[in-house]
Amino acid sequence: MFELTALSFSVLIAFGFFIGLLGSALGVGGGIFMVPFLVLALKVPIHQAVAASLAAIVATSSAVAAVNVERGLANIRLGITLEVTTAIGSIAGALLANRLPGSAVQLLFGLTLLPVSVLMFLKGRRSLKAQPATGAAGKTSAFDSAFFDPAAGGHTPYAVKNMAPASAASFFAGSLSGLLGIGGGVVQVPVMTLLCGVPMKAAAATSNFIIGVSAAASAYVYFRKGLMPLELTAVIVVGVLIGSFVGIYALYRLRSEKLQMAFSALTLLVAVKMLLKAF
Repeated sequence: MFELTALSFSVLIAFGFFIGLLGSALGVGGGIFMVPFLVLALKVPIHQAVAASLAAIVATSSAVAAVNVERGLANIRLGITLEVTTAIGSIAGALLANRLPGSAVQLLFGLTLLPVSVLMFLKGRRSLKAQPATGAAGKTSAFDSAFFDPAAGGHTPYAVKNMAPASAASFFAGSLSGLLGIGGGVVQVPVMTLLCGVPMKAAAATSNFIIGVSAAASAYVYFRKGLMPLELTAVIVVGVLIGSFVGIYALYRLRSEKLQMAFSALTLLVAVKMLLKAF
């Protein structure tokens, strides 16, 4: 049983800040770090760790989505469309998680992180080597948009494609969110960047807009089943909120490719640890 002490309070605030920063900057919610940290470092049961992670993801999304929408970085029409299948998948994942033993959830978590880490590394390396994008030539769908990128010093237009397969992939992303407490952003961001052709910054902002709804849907399921550790969740959410606001500035002003590559290495390390613990 987890006990809240002065030391654990400080650790949770600091770690919440860290995952809030990364979650808001990369659009992944931070759950891929939070769940392993709570399970491996604080010995929190896996289902309670997932529940706390989902609540923190809601906090991250709530903190940064409004700012991203106001600045035109989040693609609202795209986000609302993908949100539908994401929320449905999230509820299905949360219901399934409560029927699986903790070791099975940990194993699935580790297996999910392995390809994600490779994908993020390859995407970051390609982005570093790629030439600056020239932008979309013209609108091809109702989901096309543009945003001002301070790092690039100009507006970046883009065309959105492959909406049908992206919606199907969003159901899978929502299922991962409810099942593993990772927010679904680790699937949503690659789907939008690689499948839909959305630039990384816009994909991260739109993902933050999406994941709050799916996380809230599945977090309610965990709360109703009495699996939400309220004290732990309340403390870590404070750190997440502070880190999320700092992450907004990182998203706007910094290139995310190098951070993304370092993030992939840390994700791989976490995946290996979770797999070892599962076995």
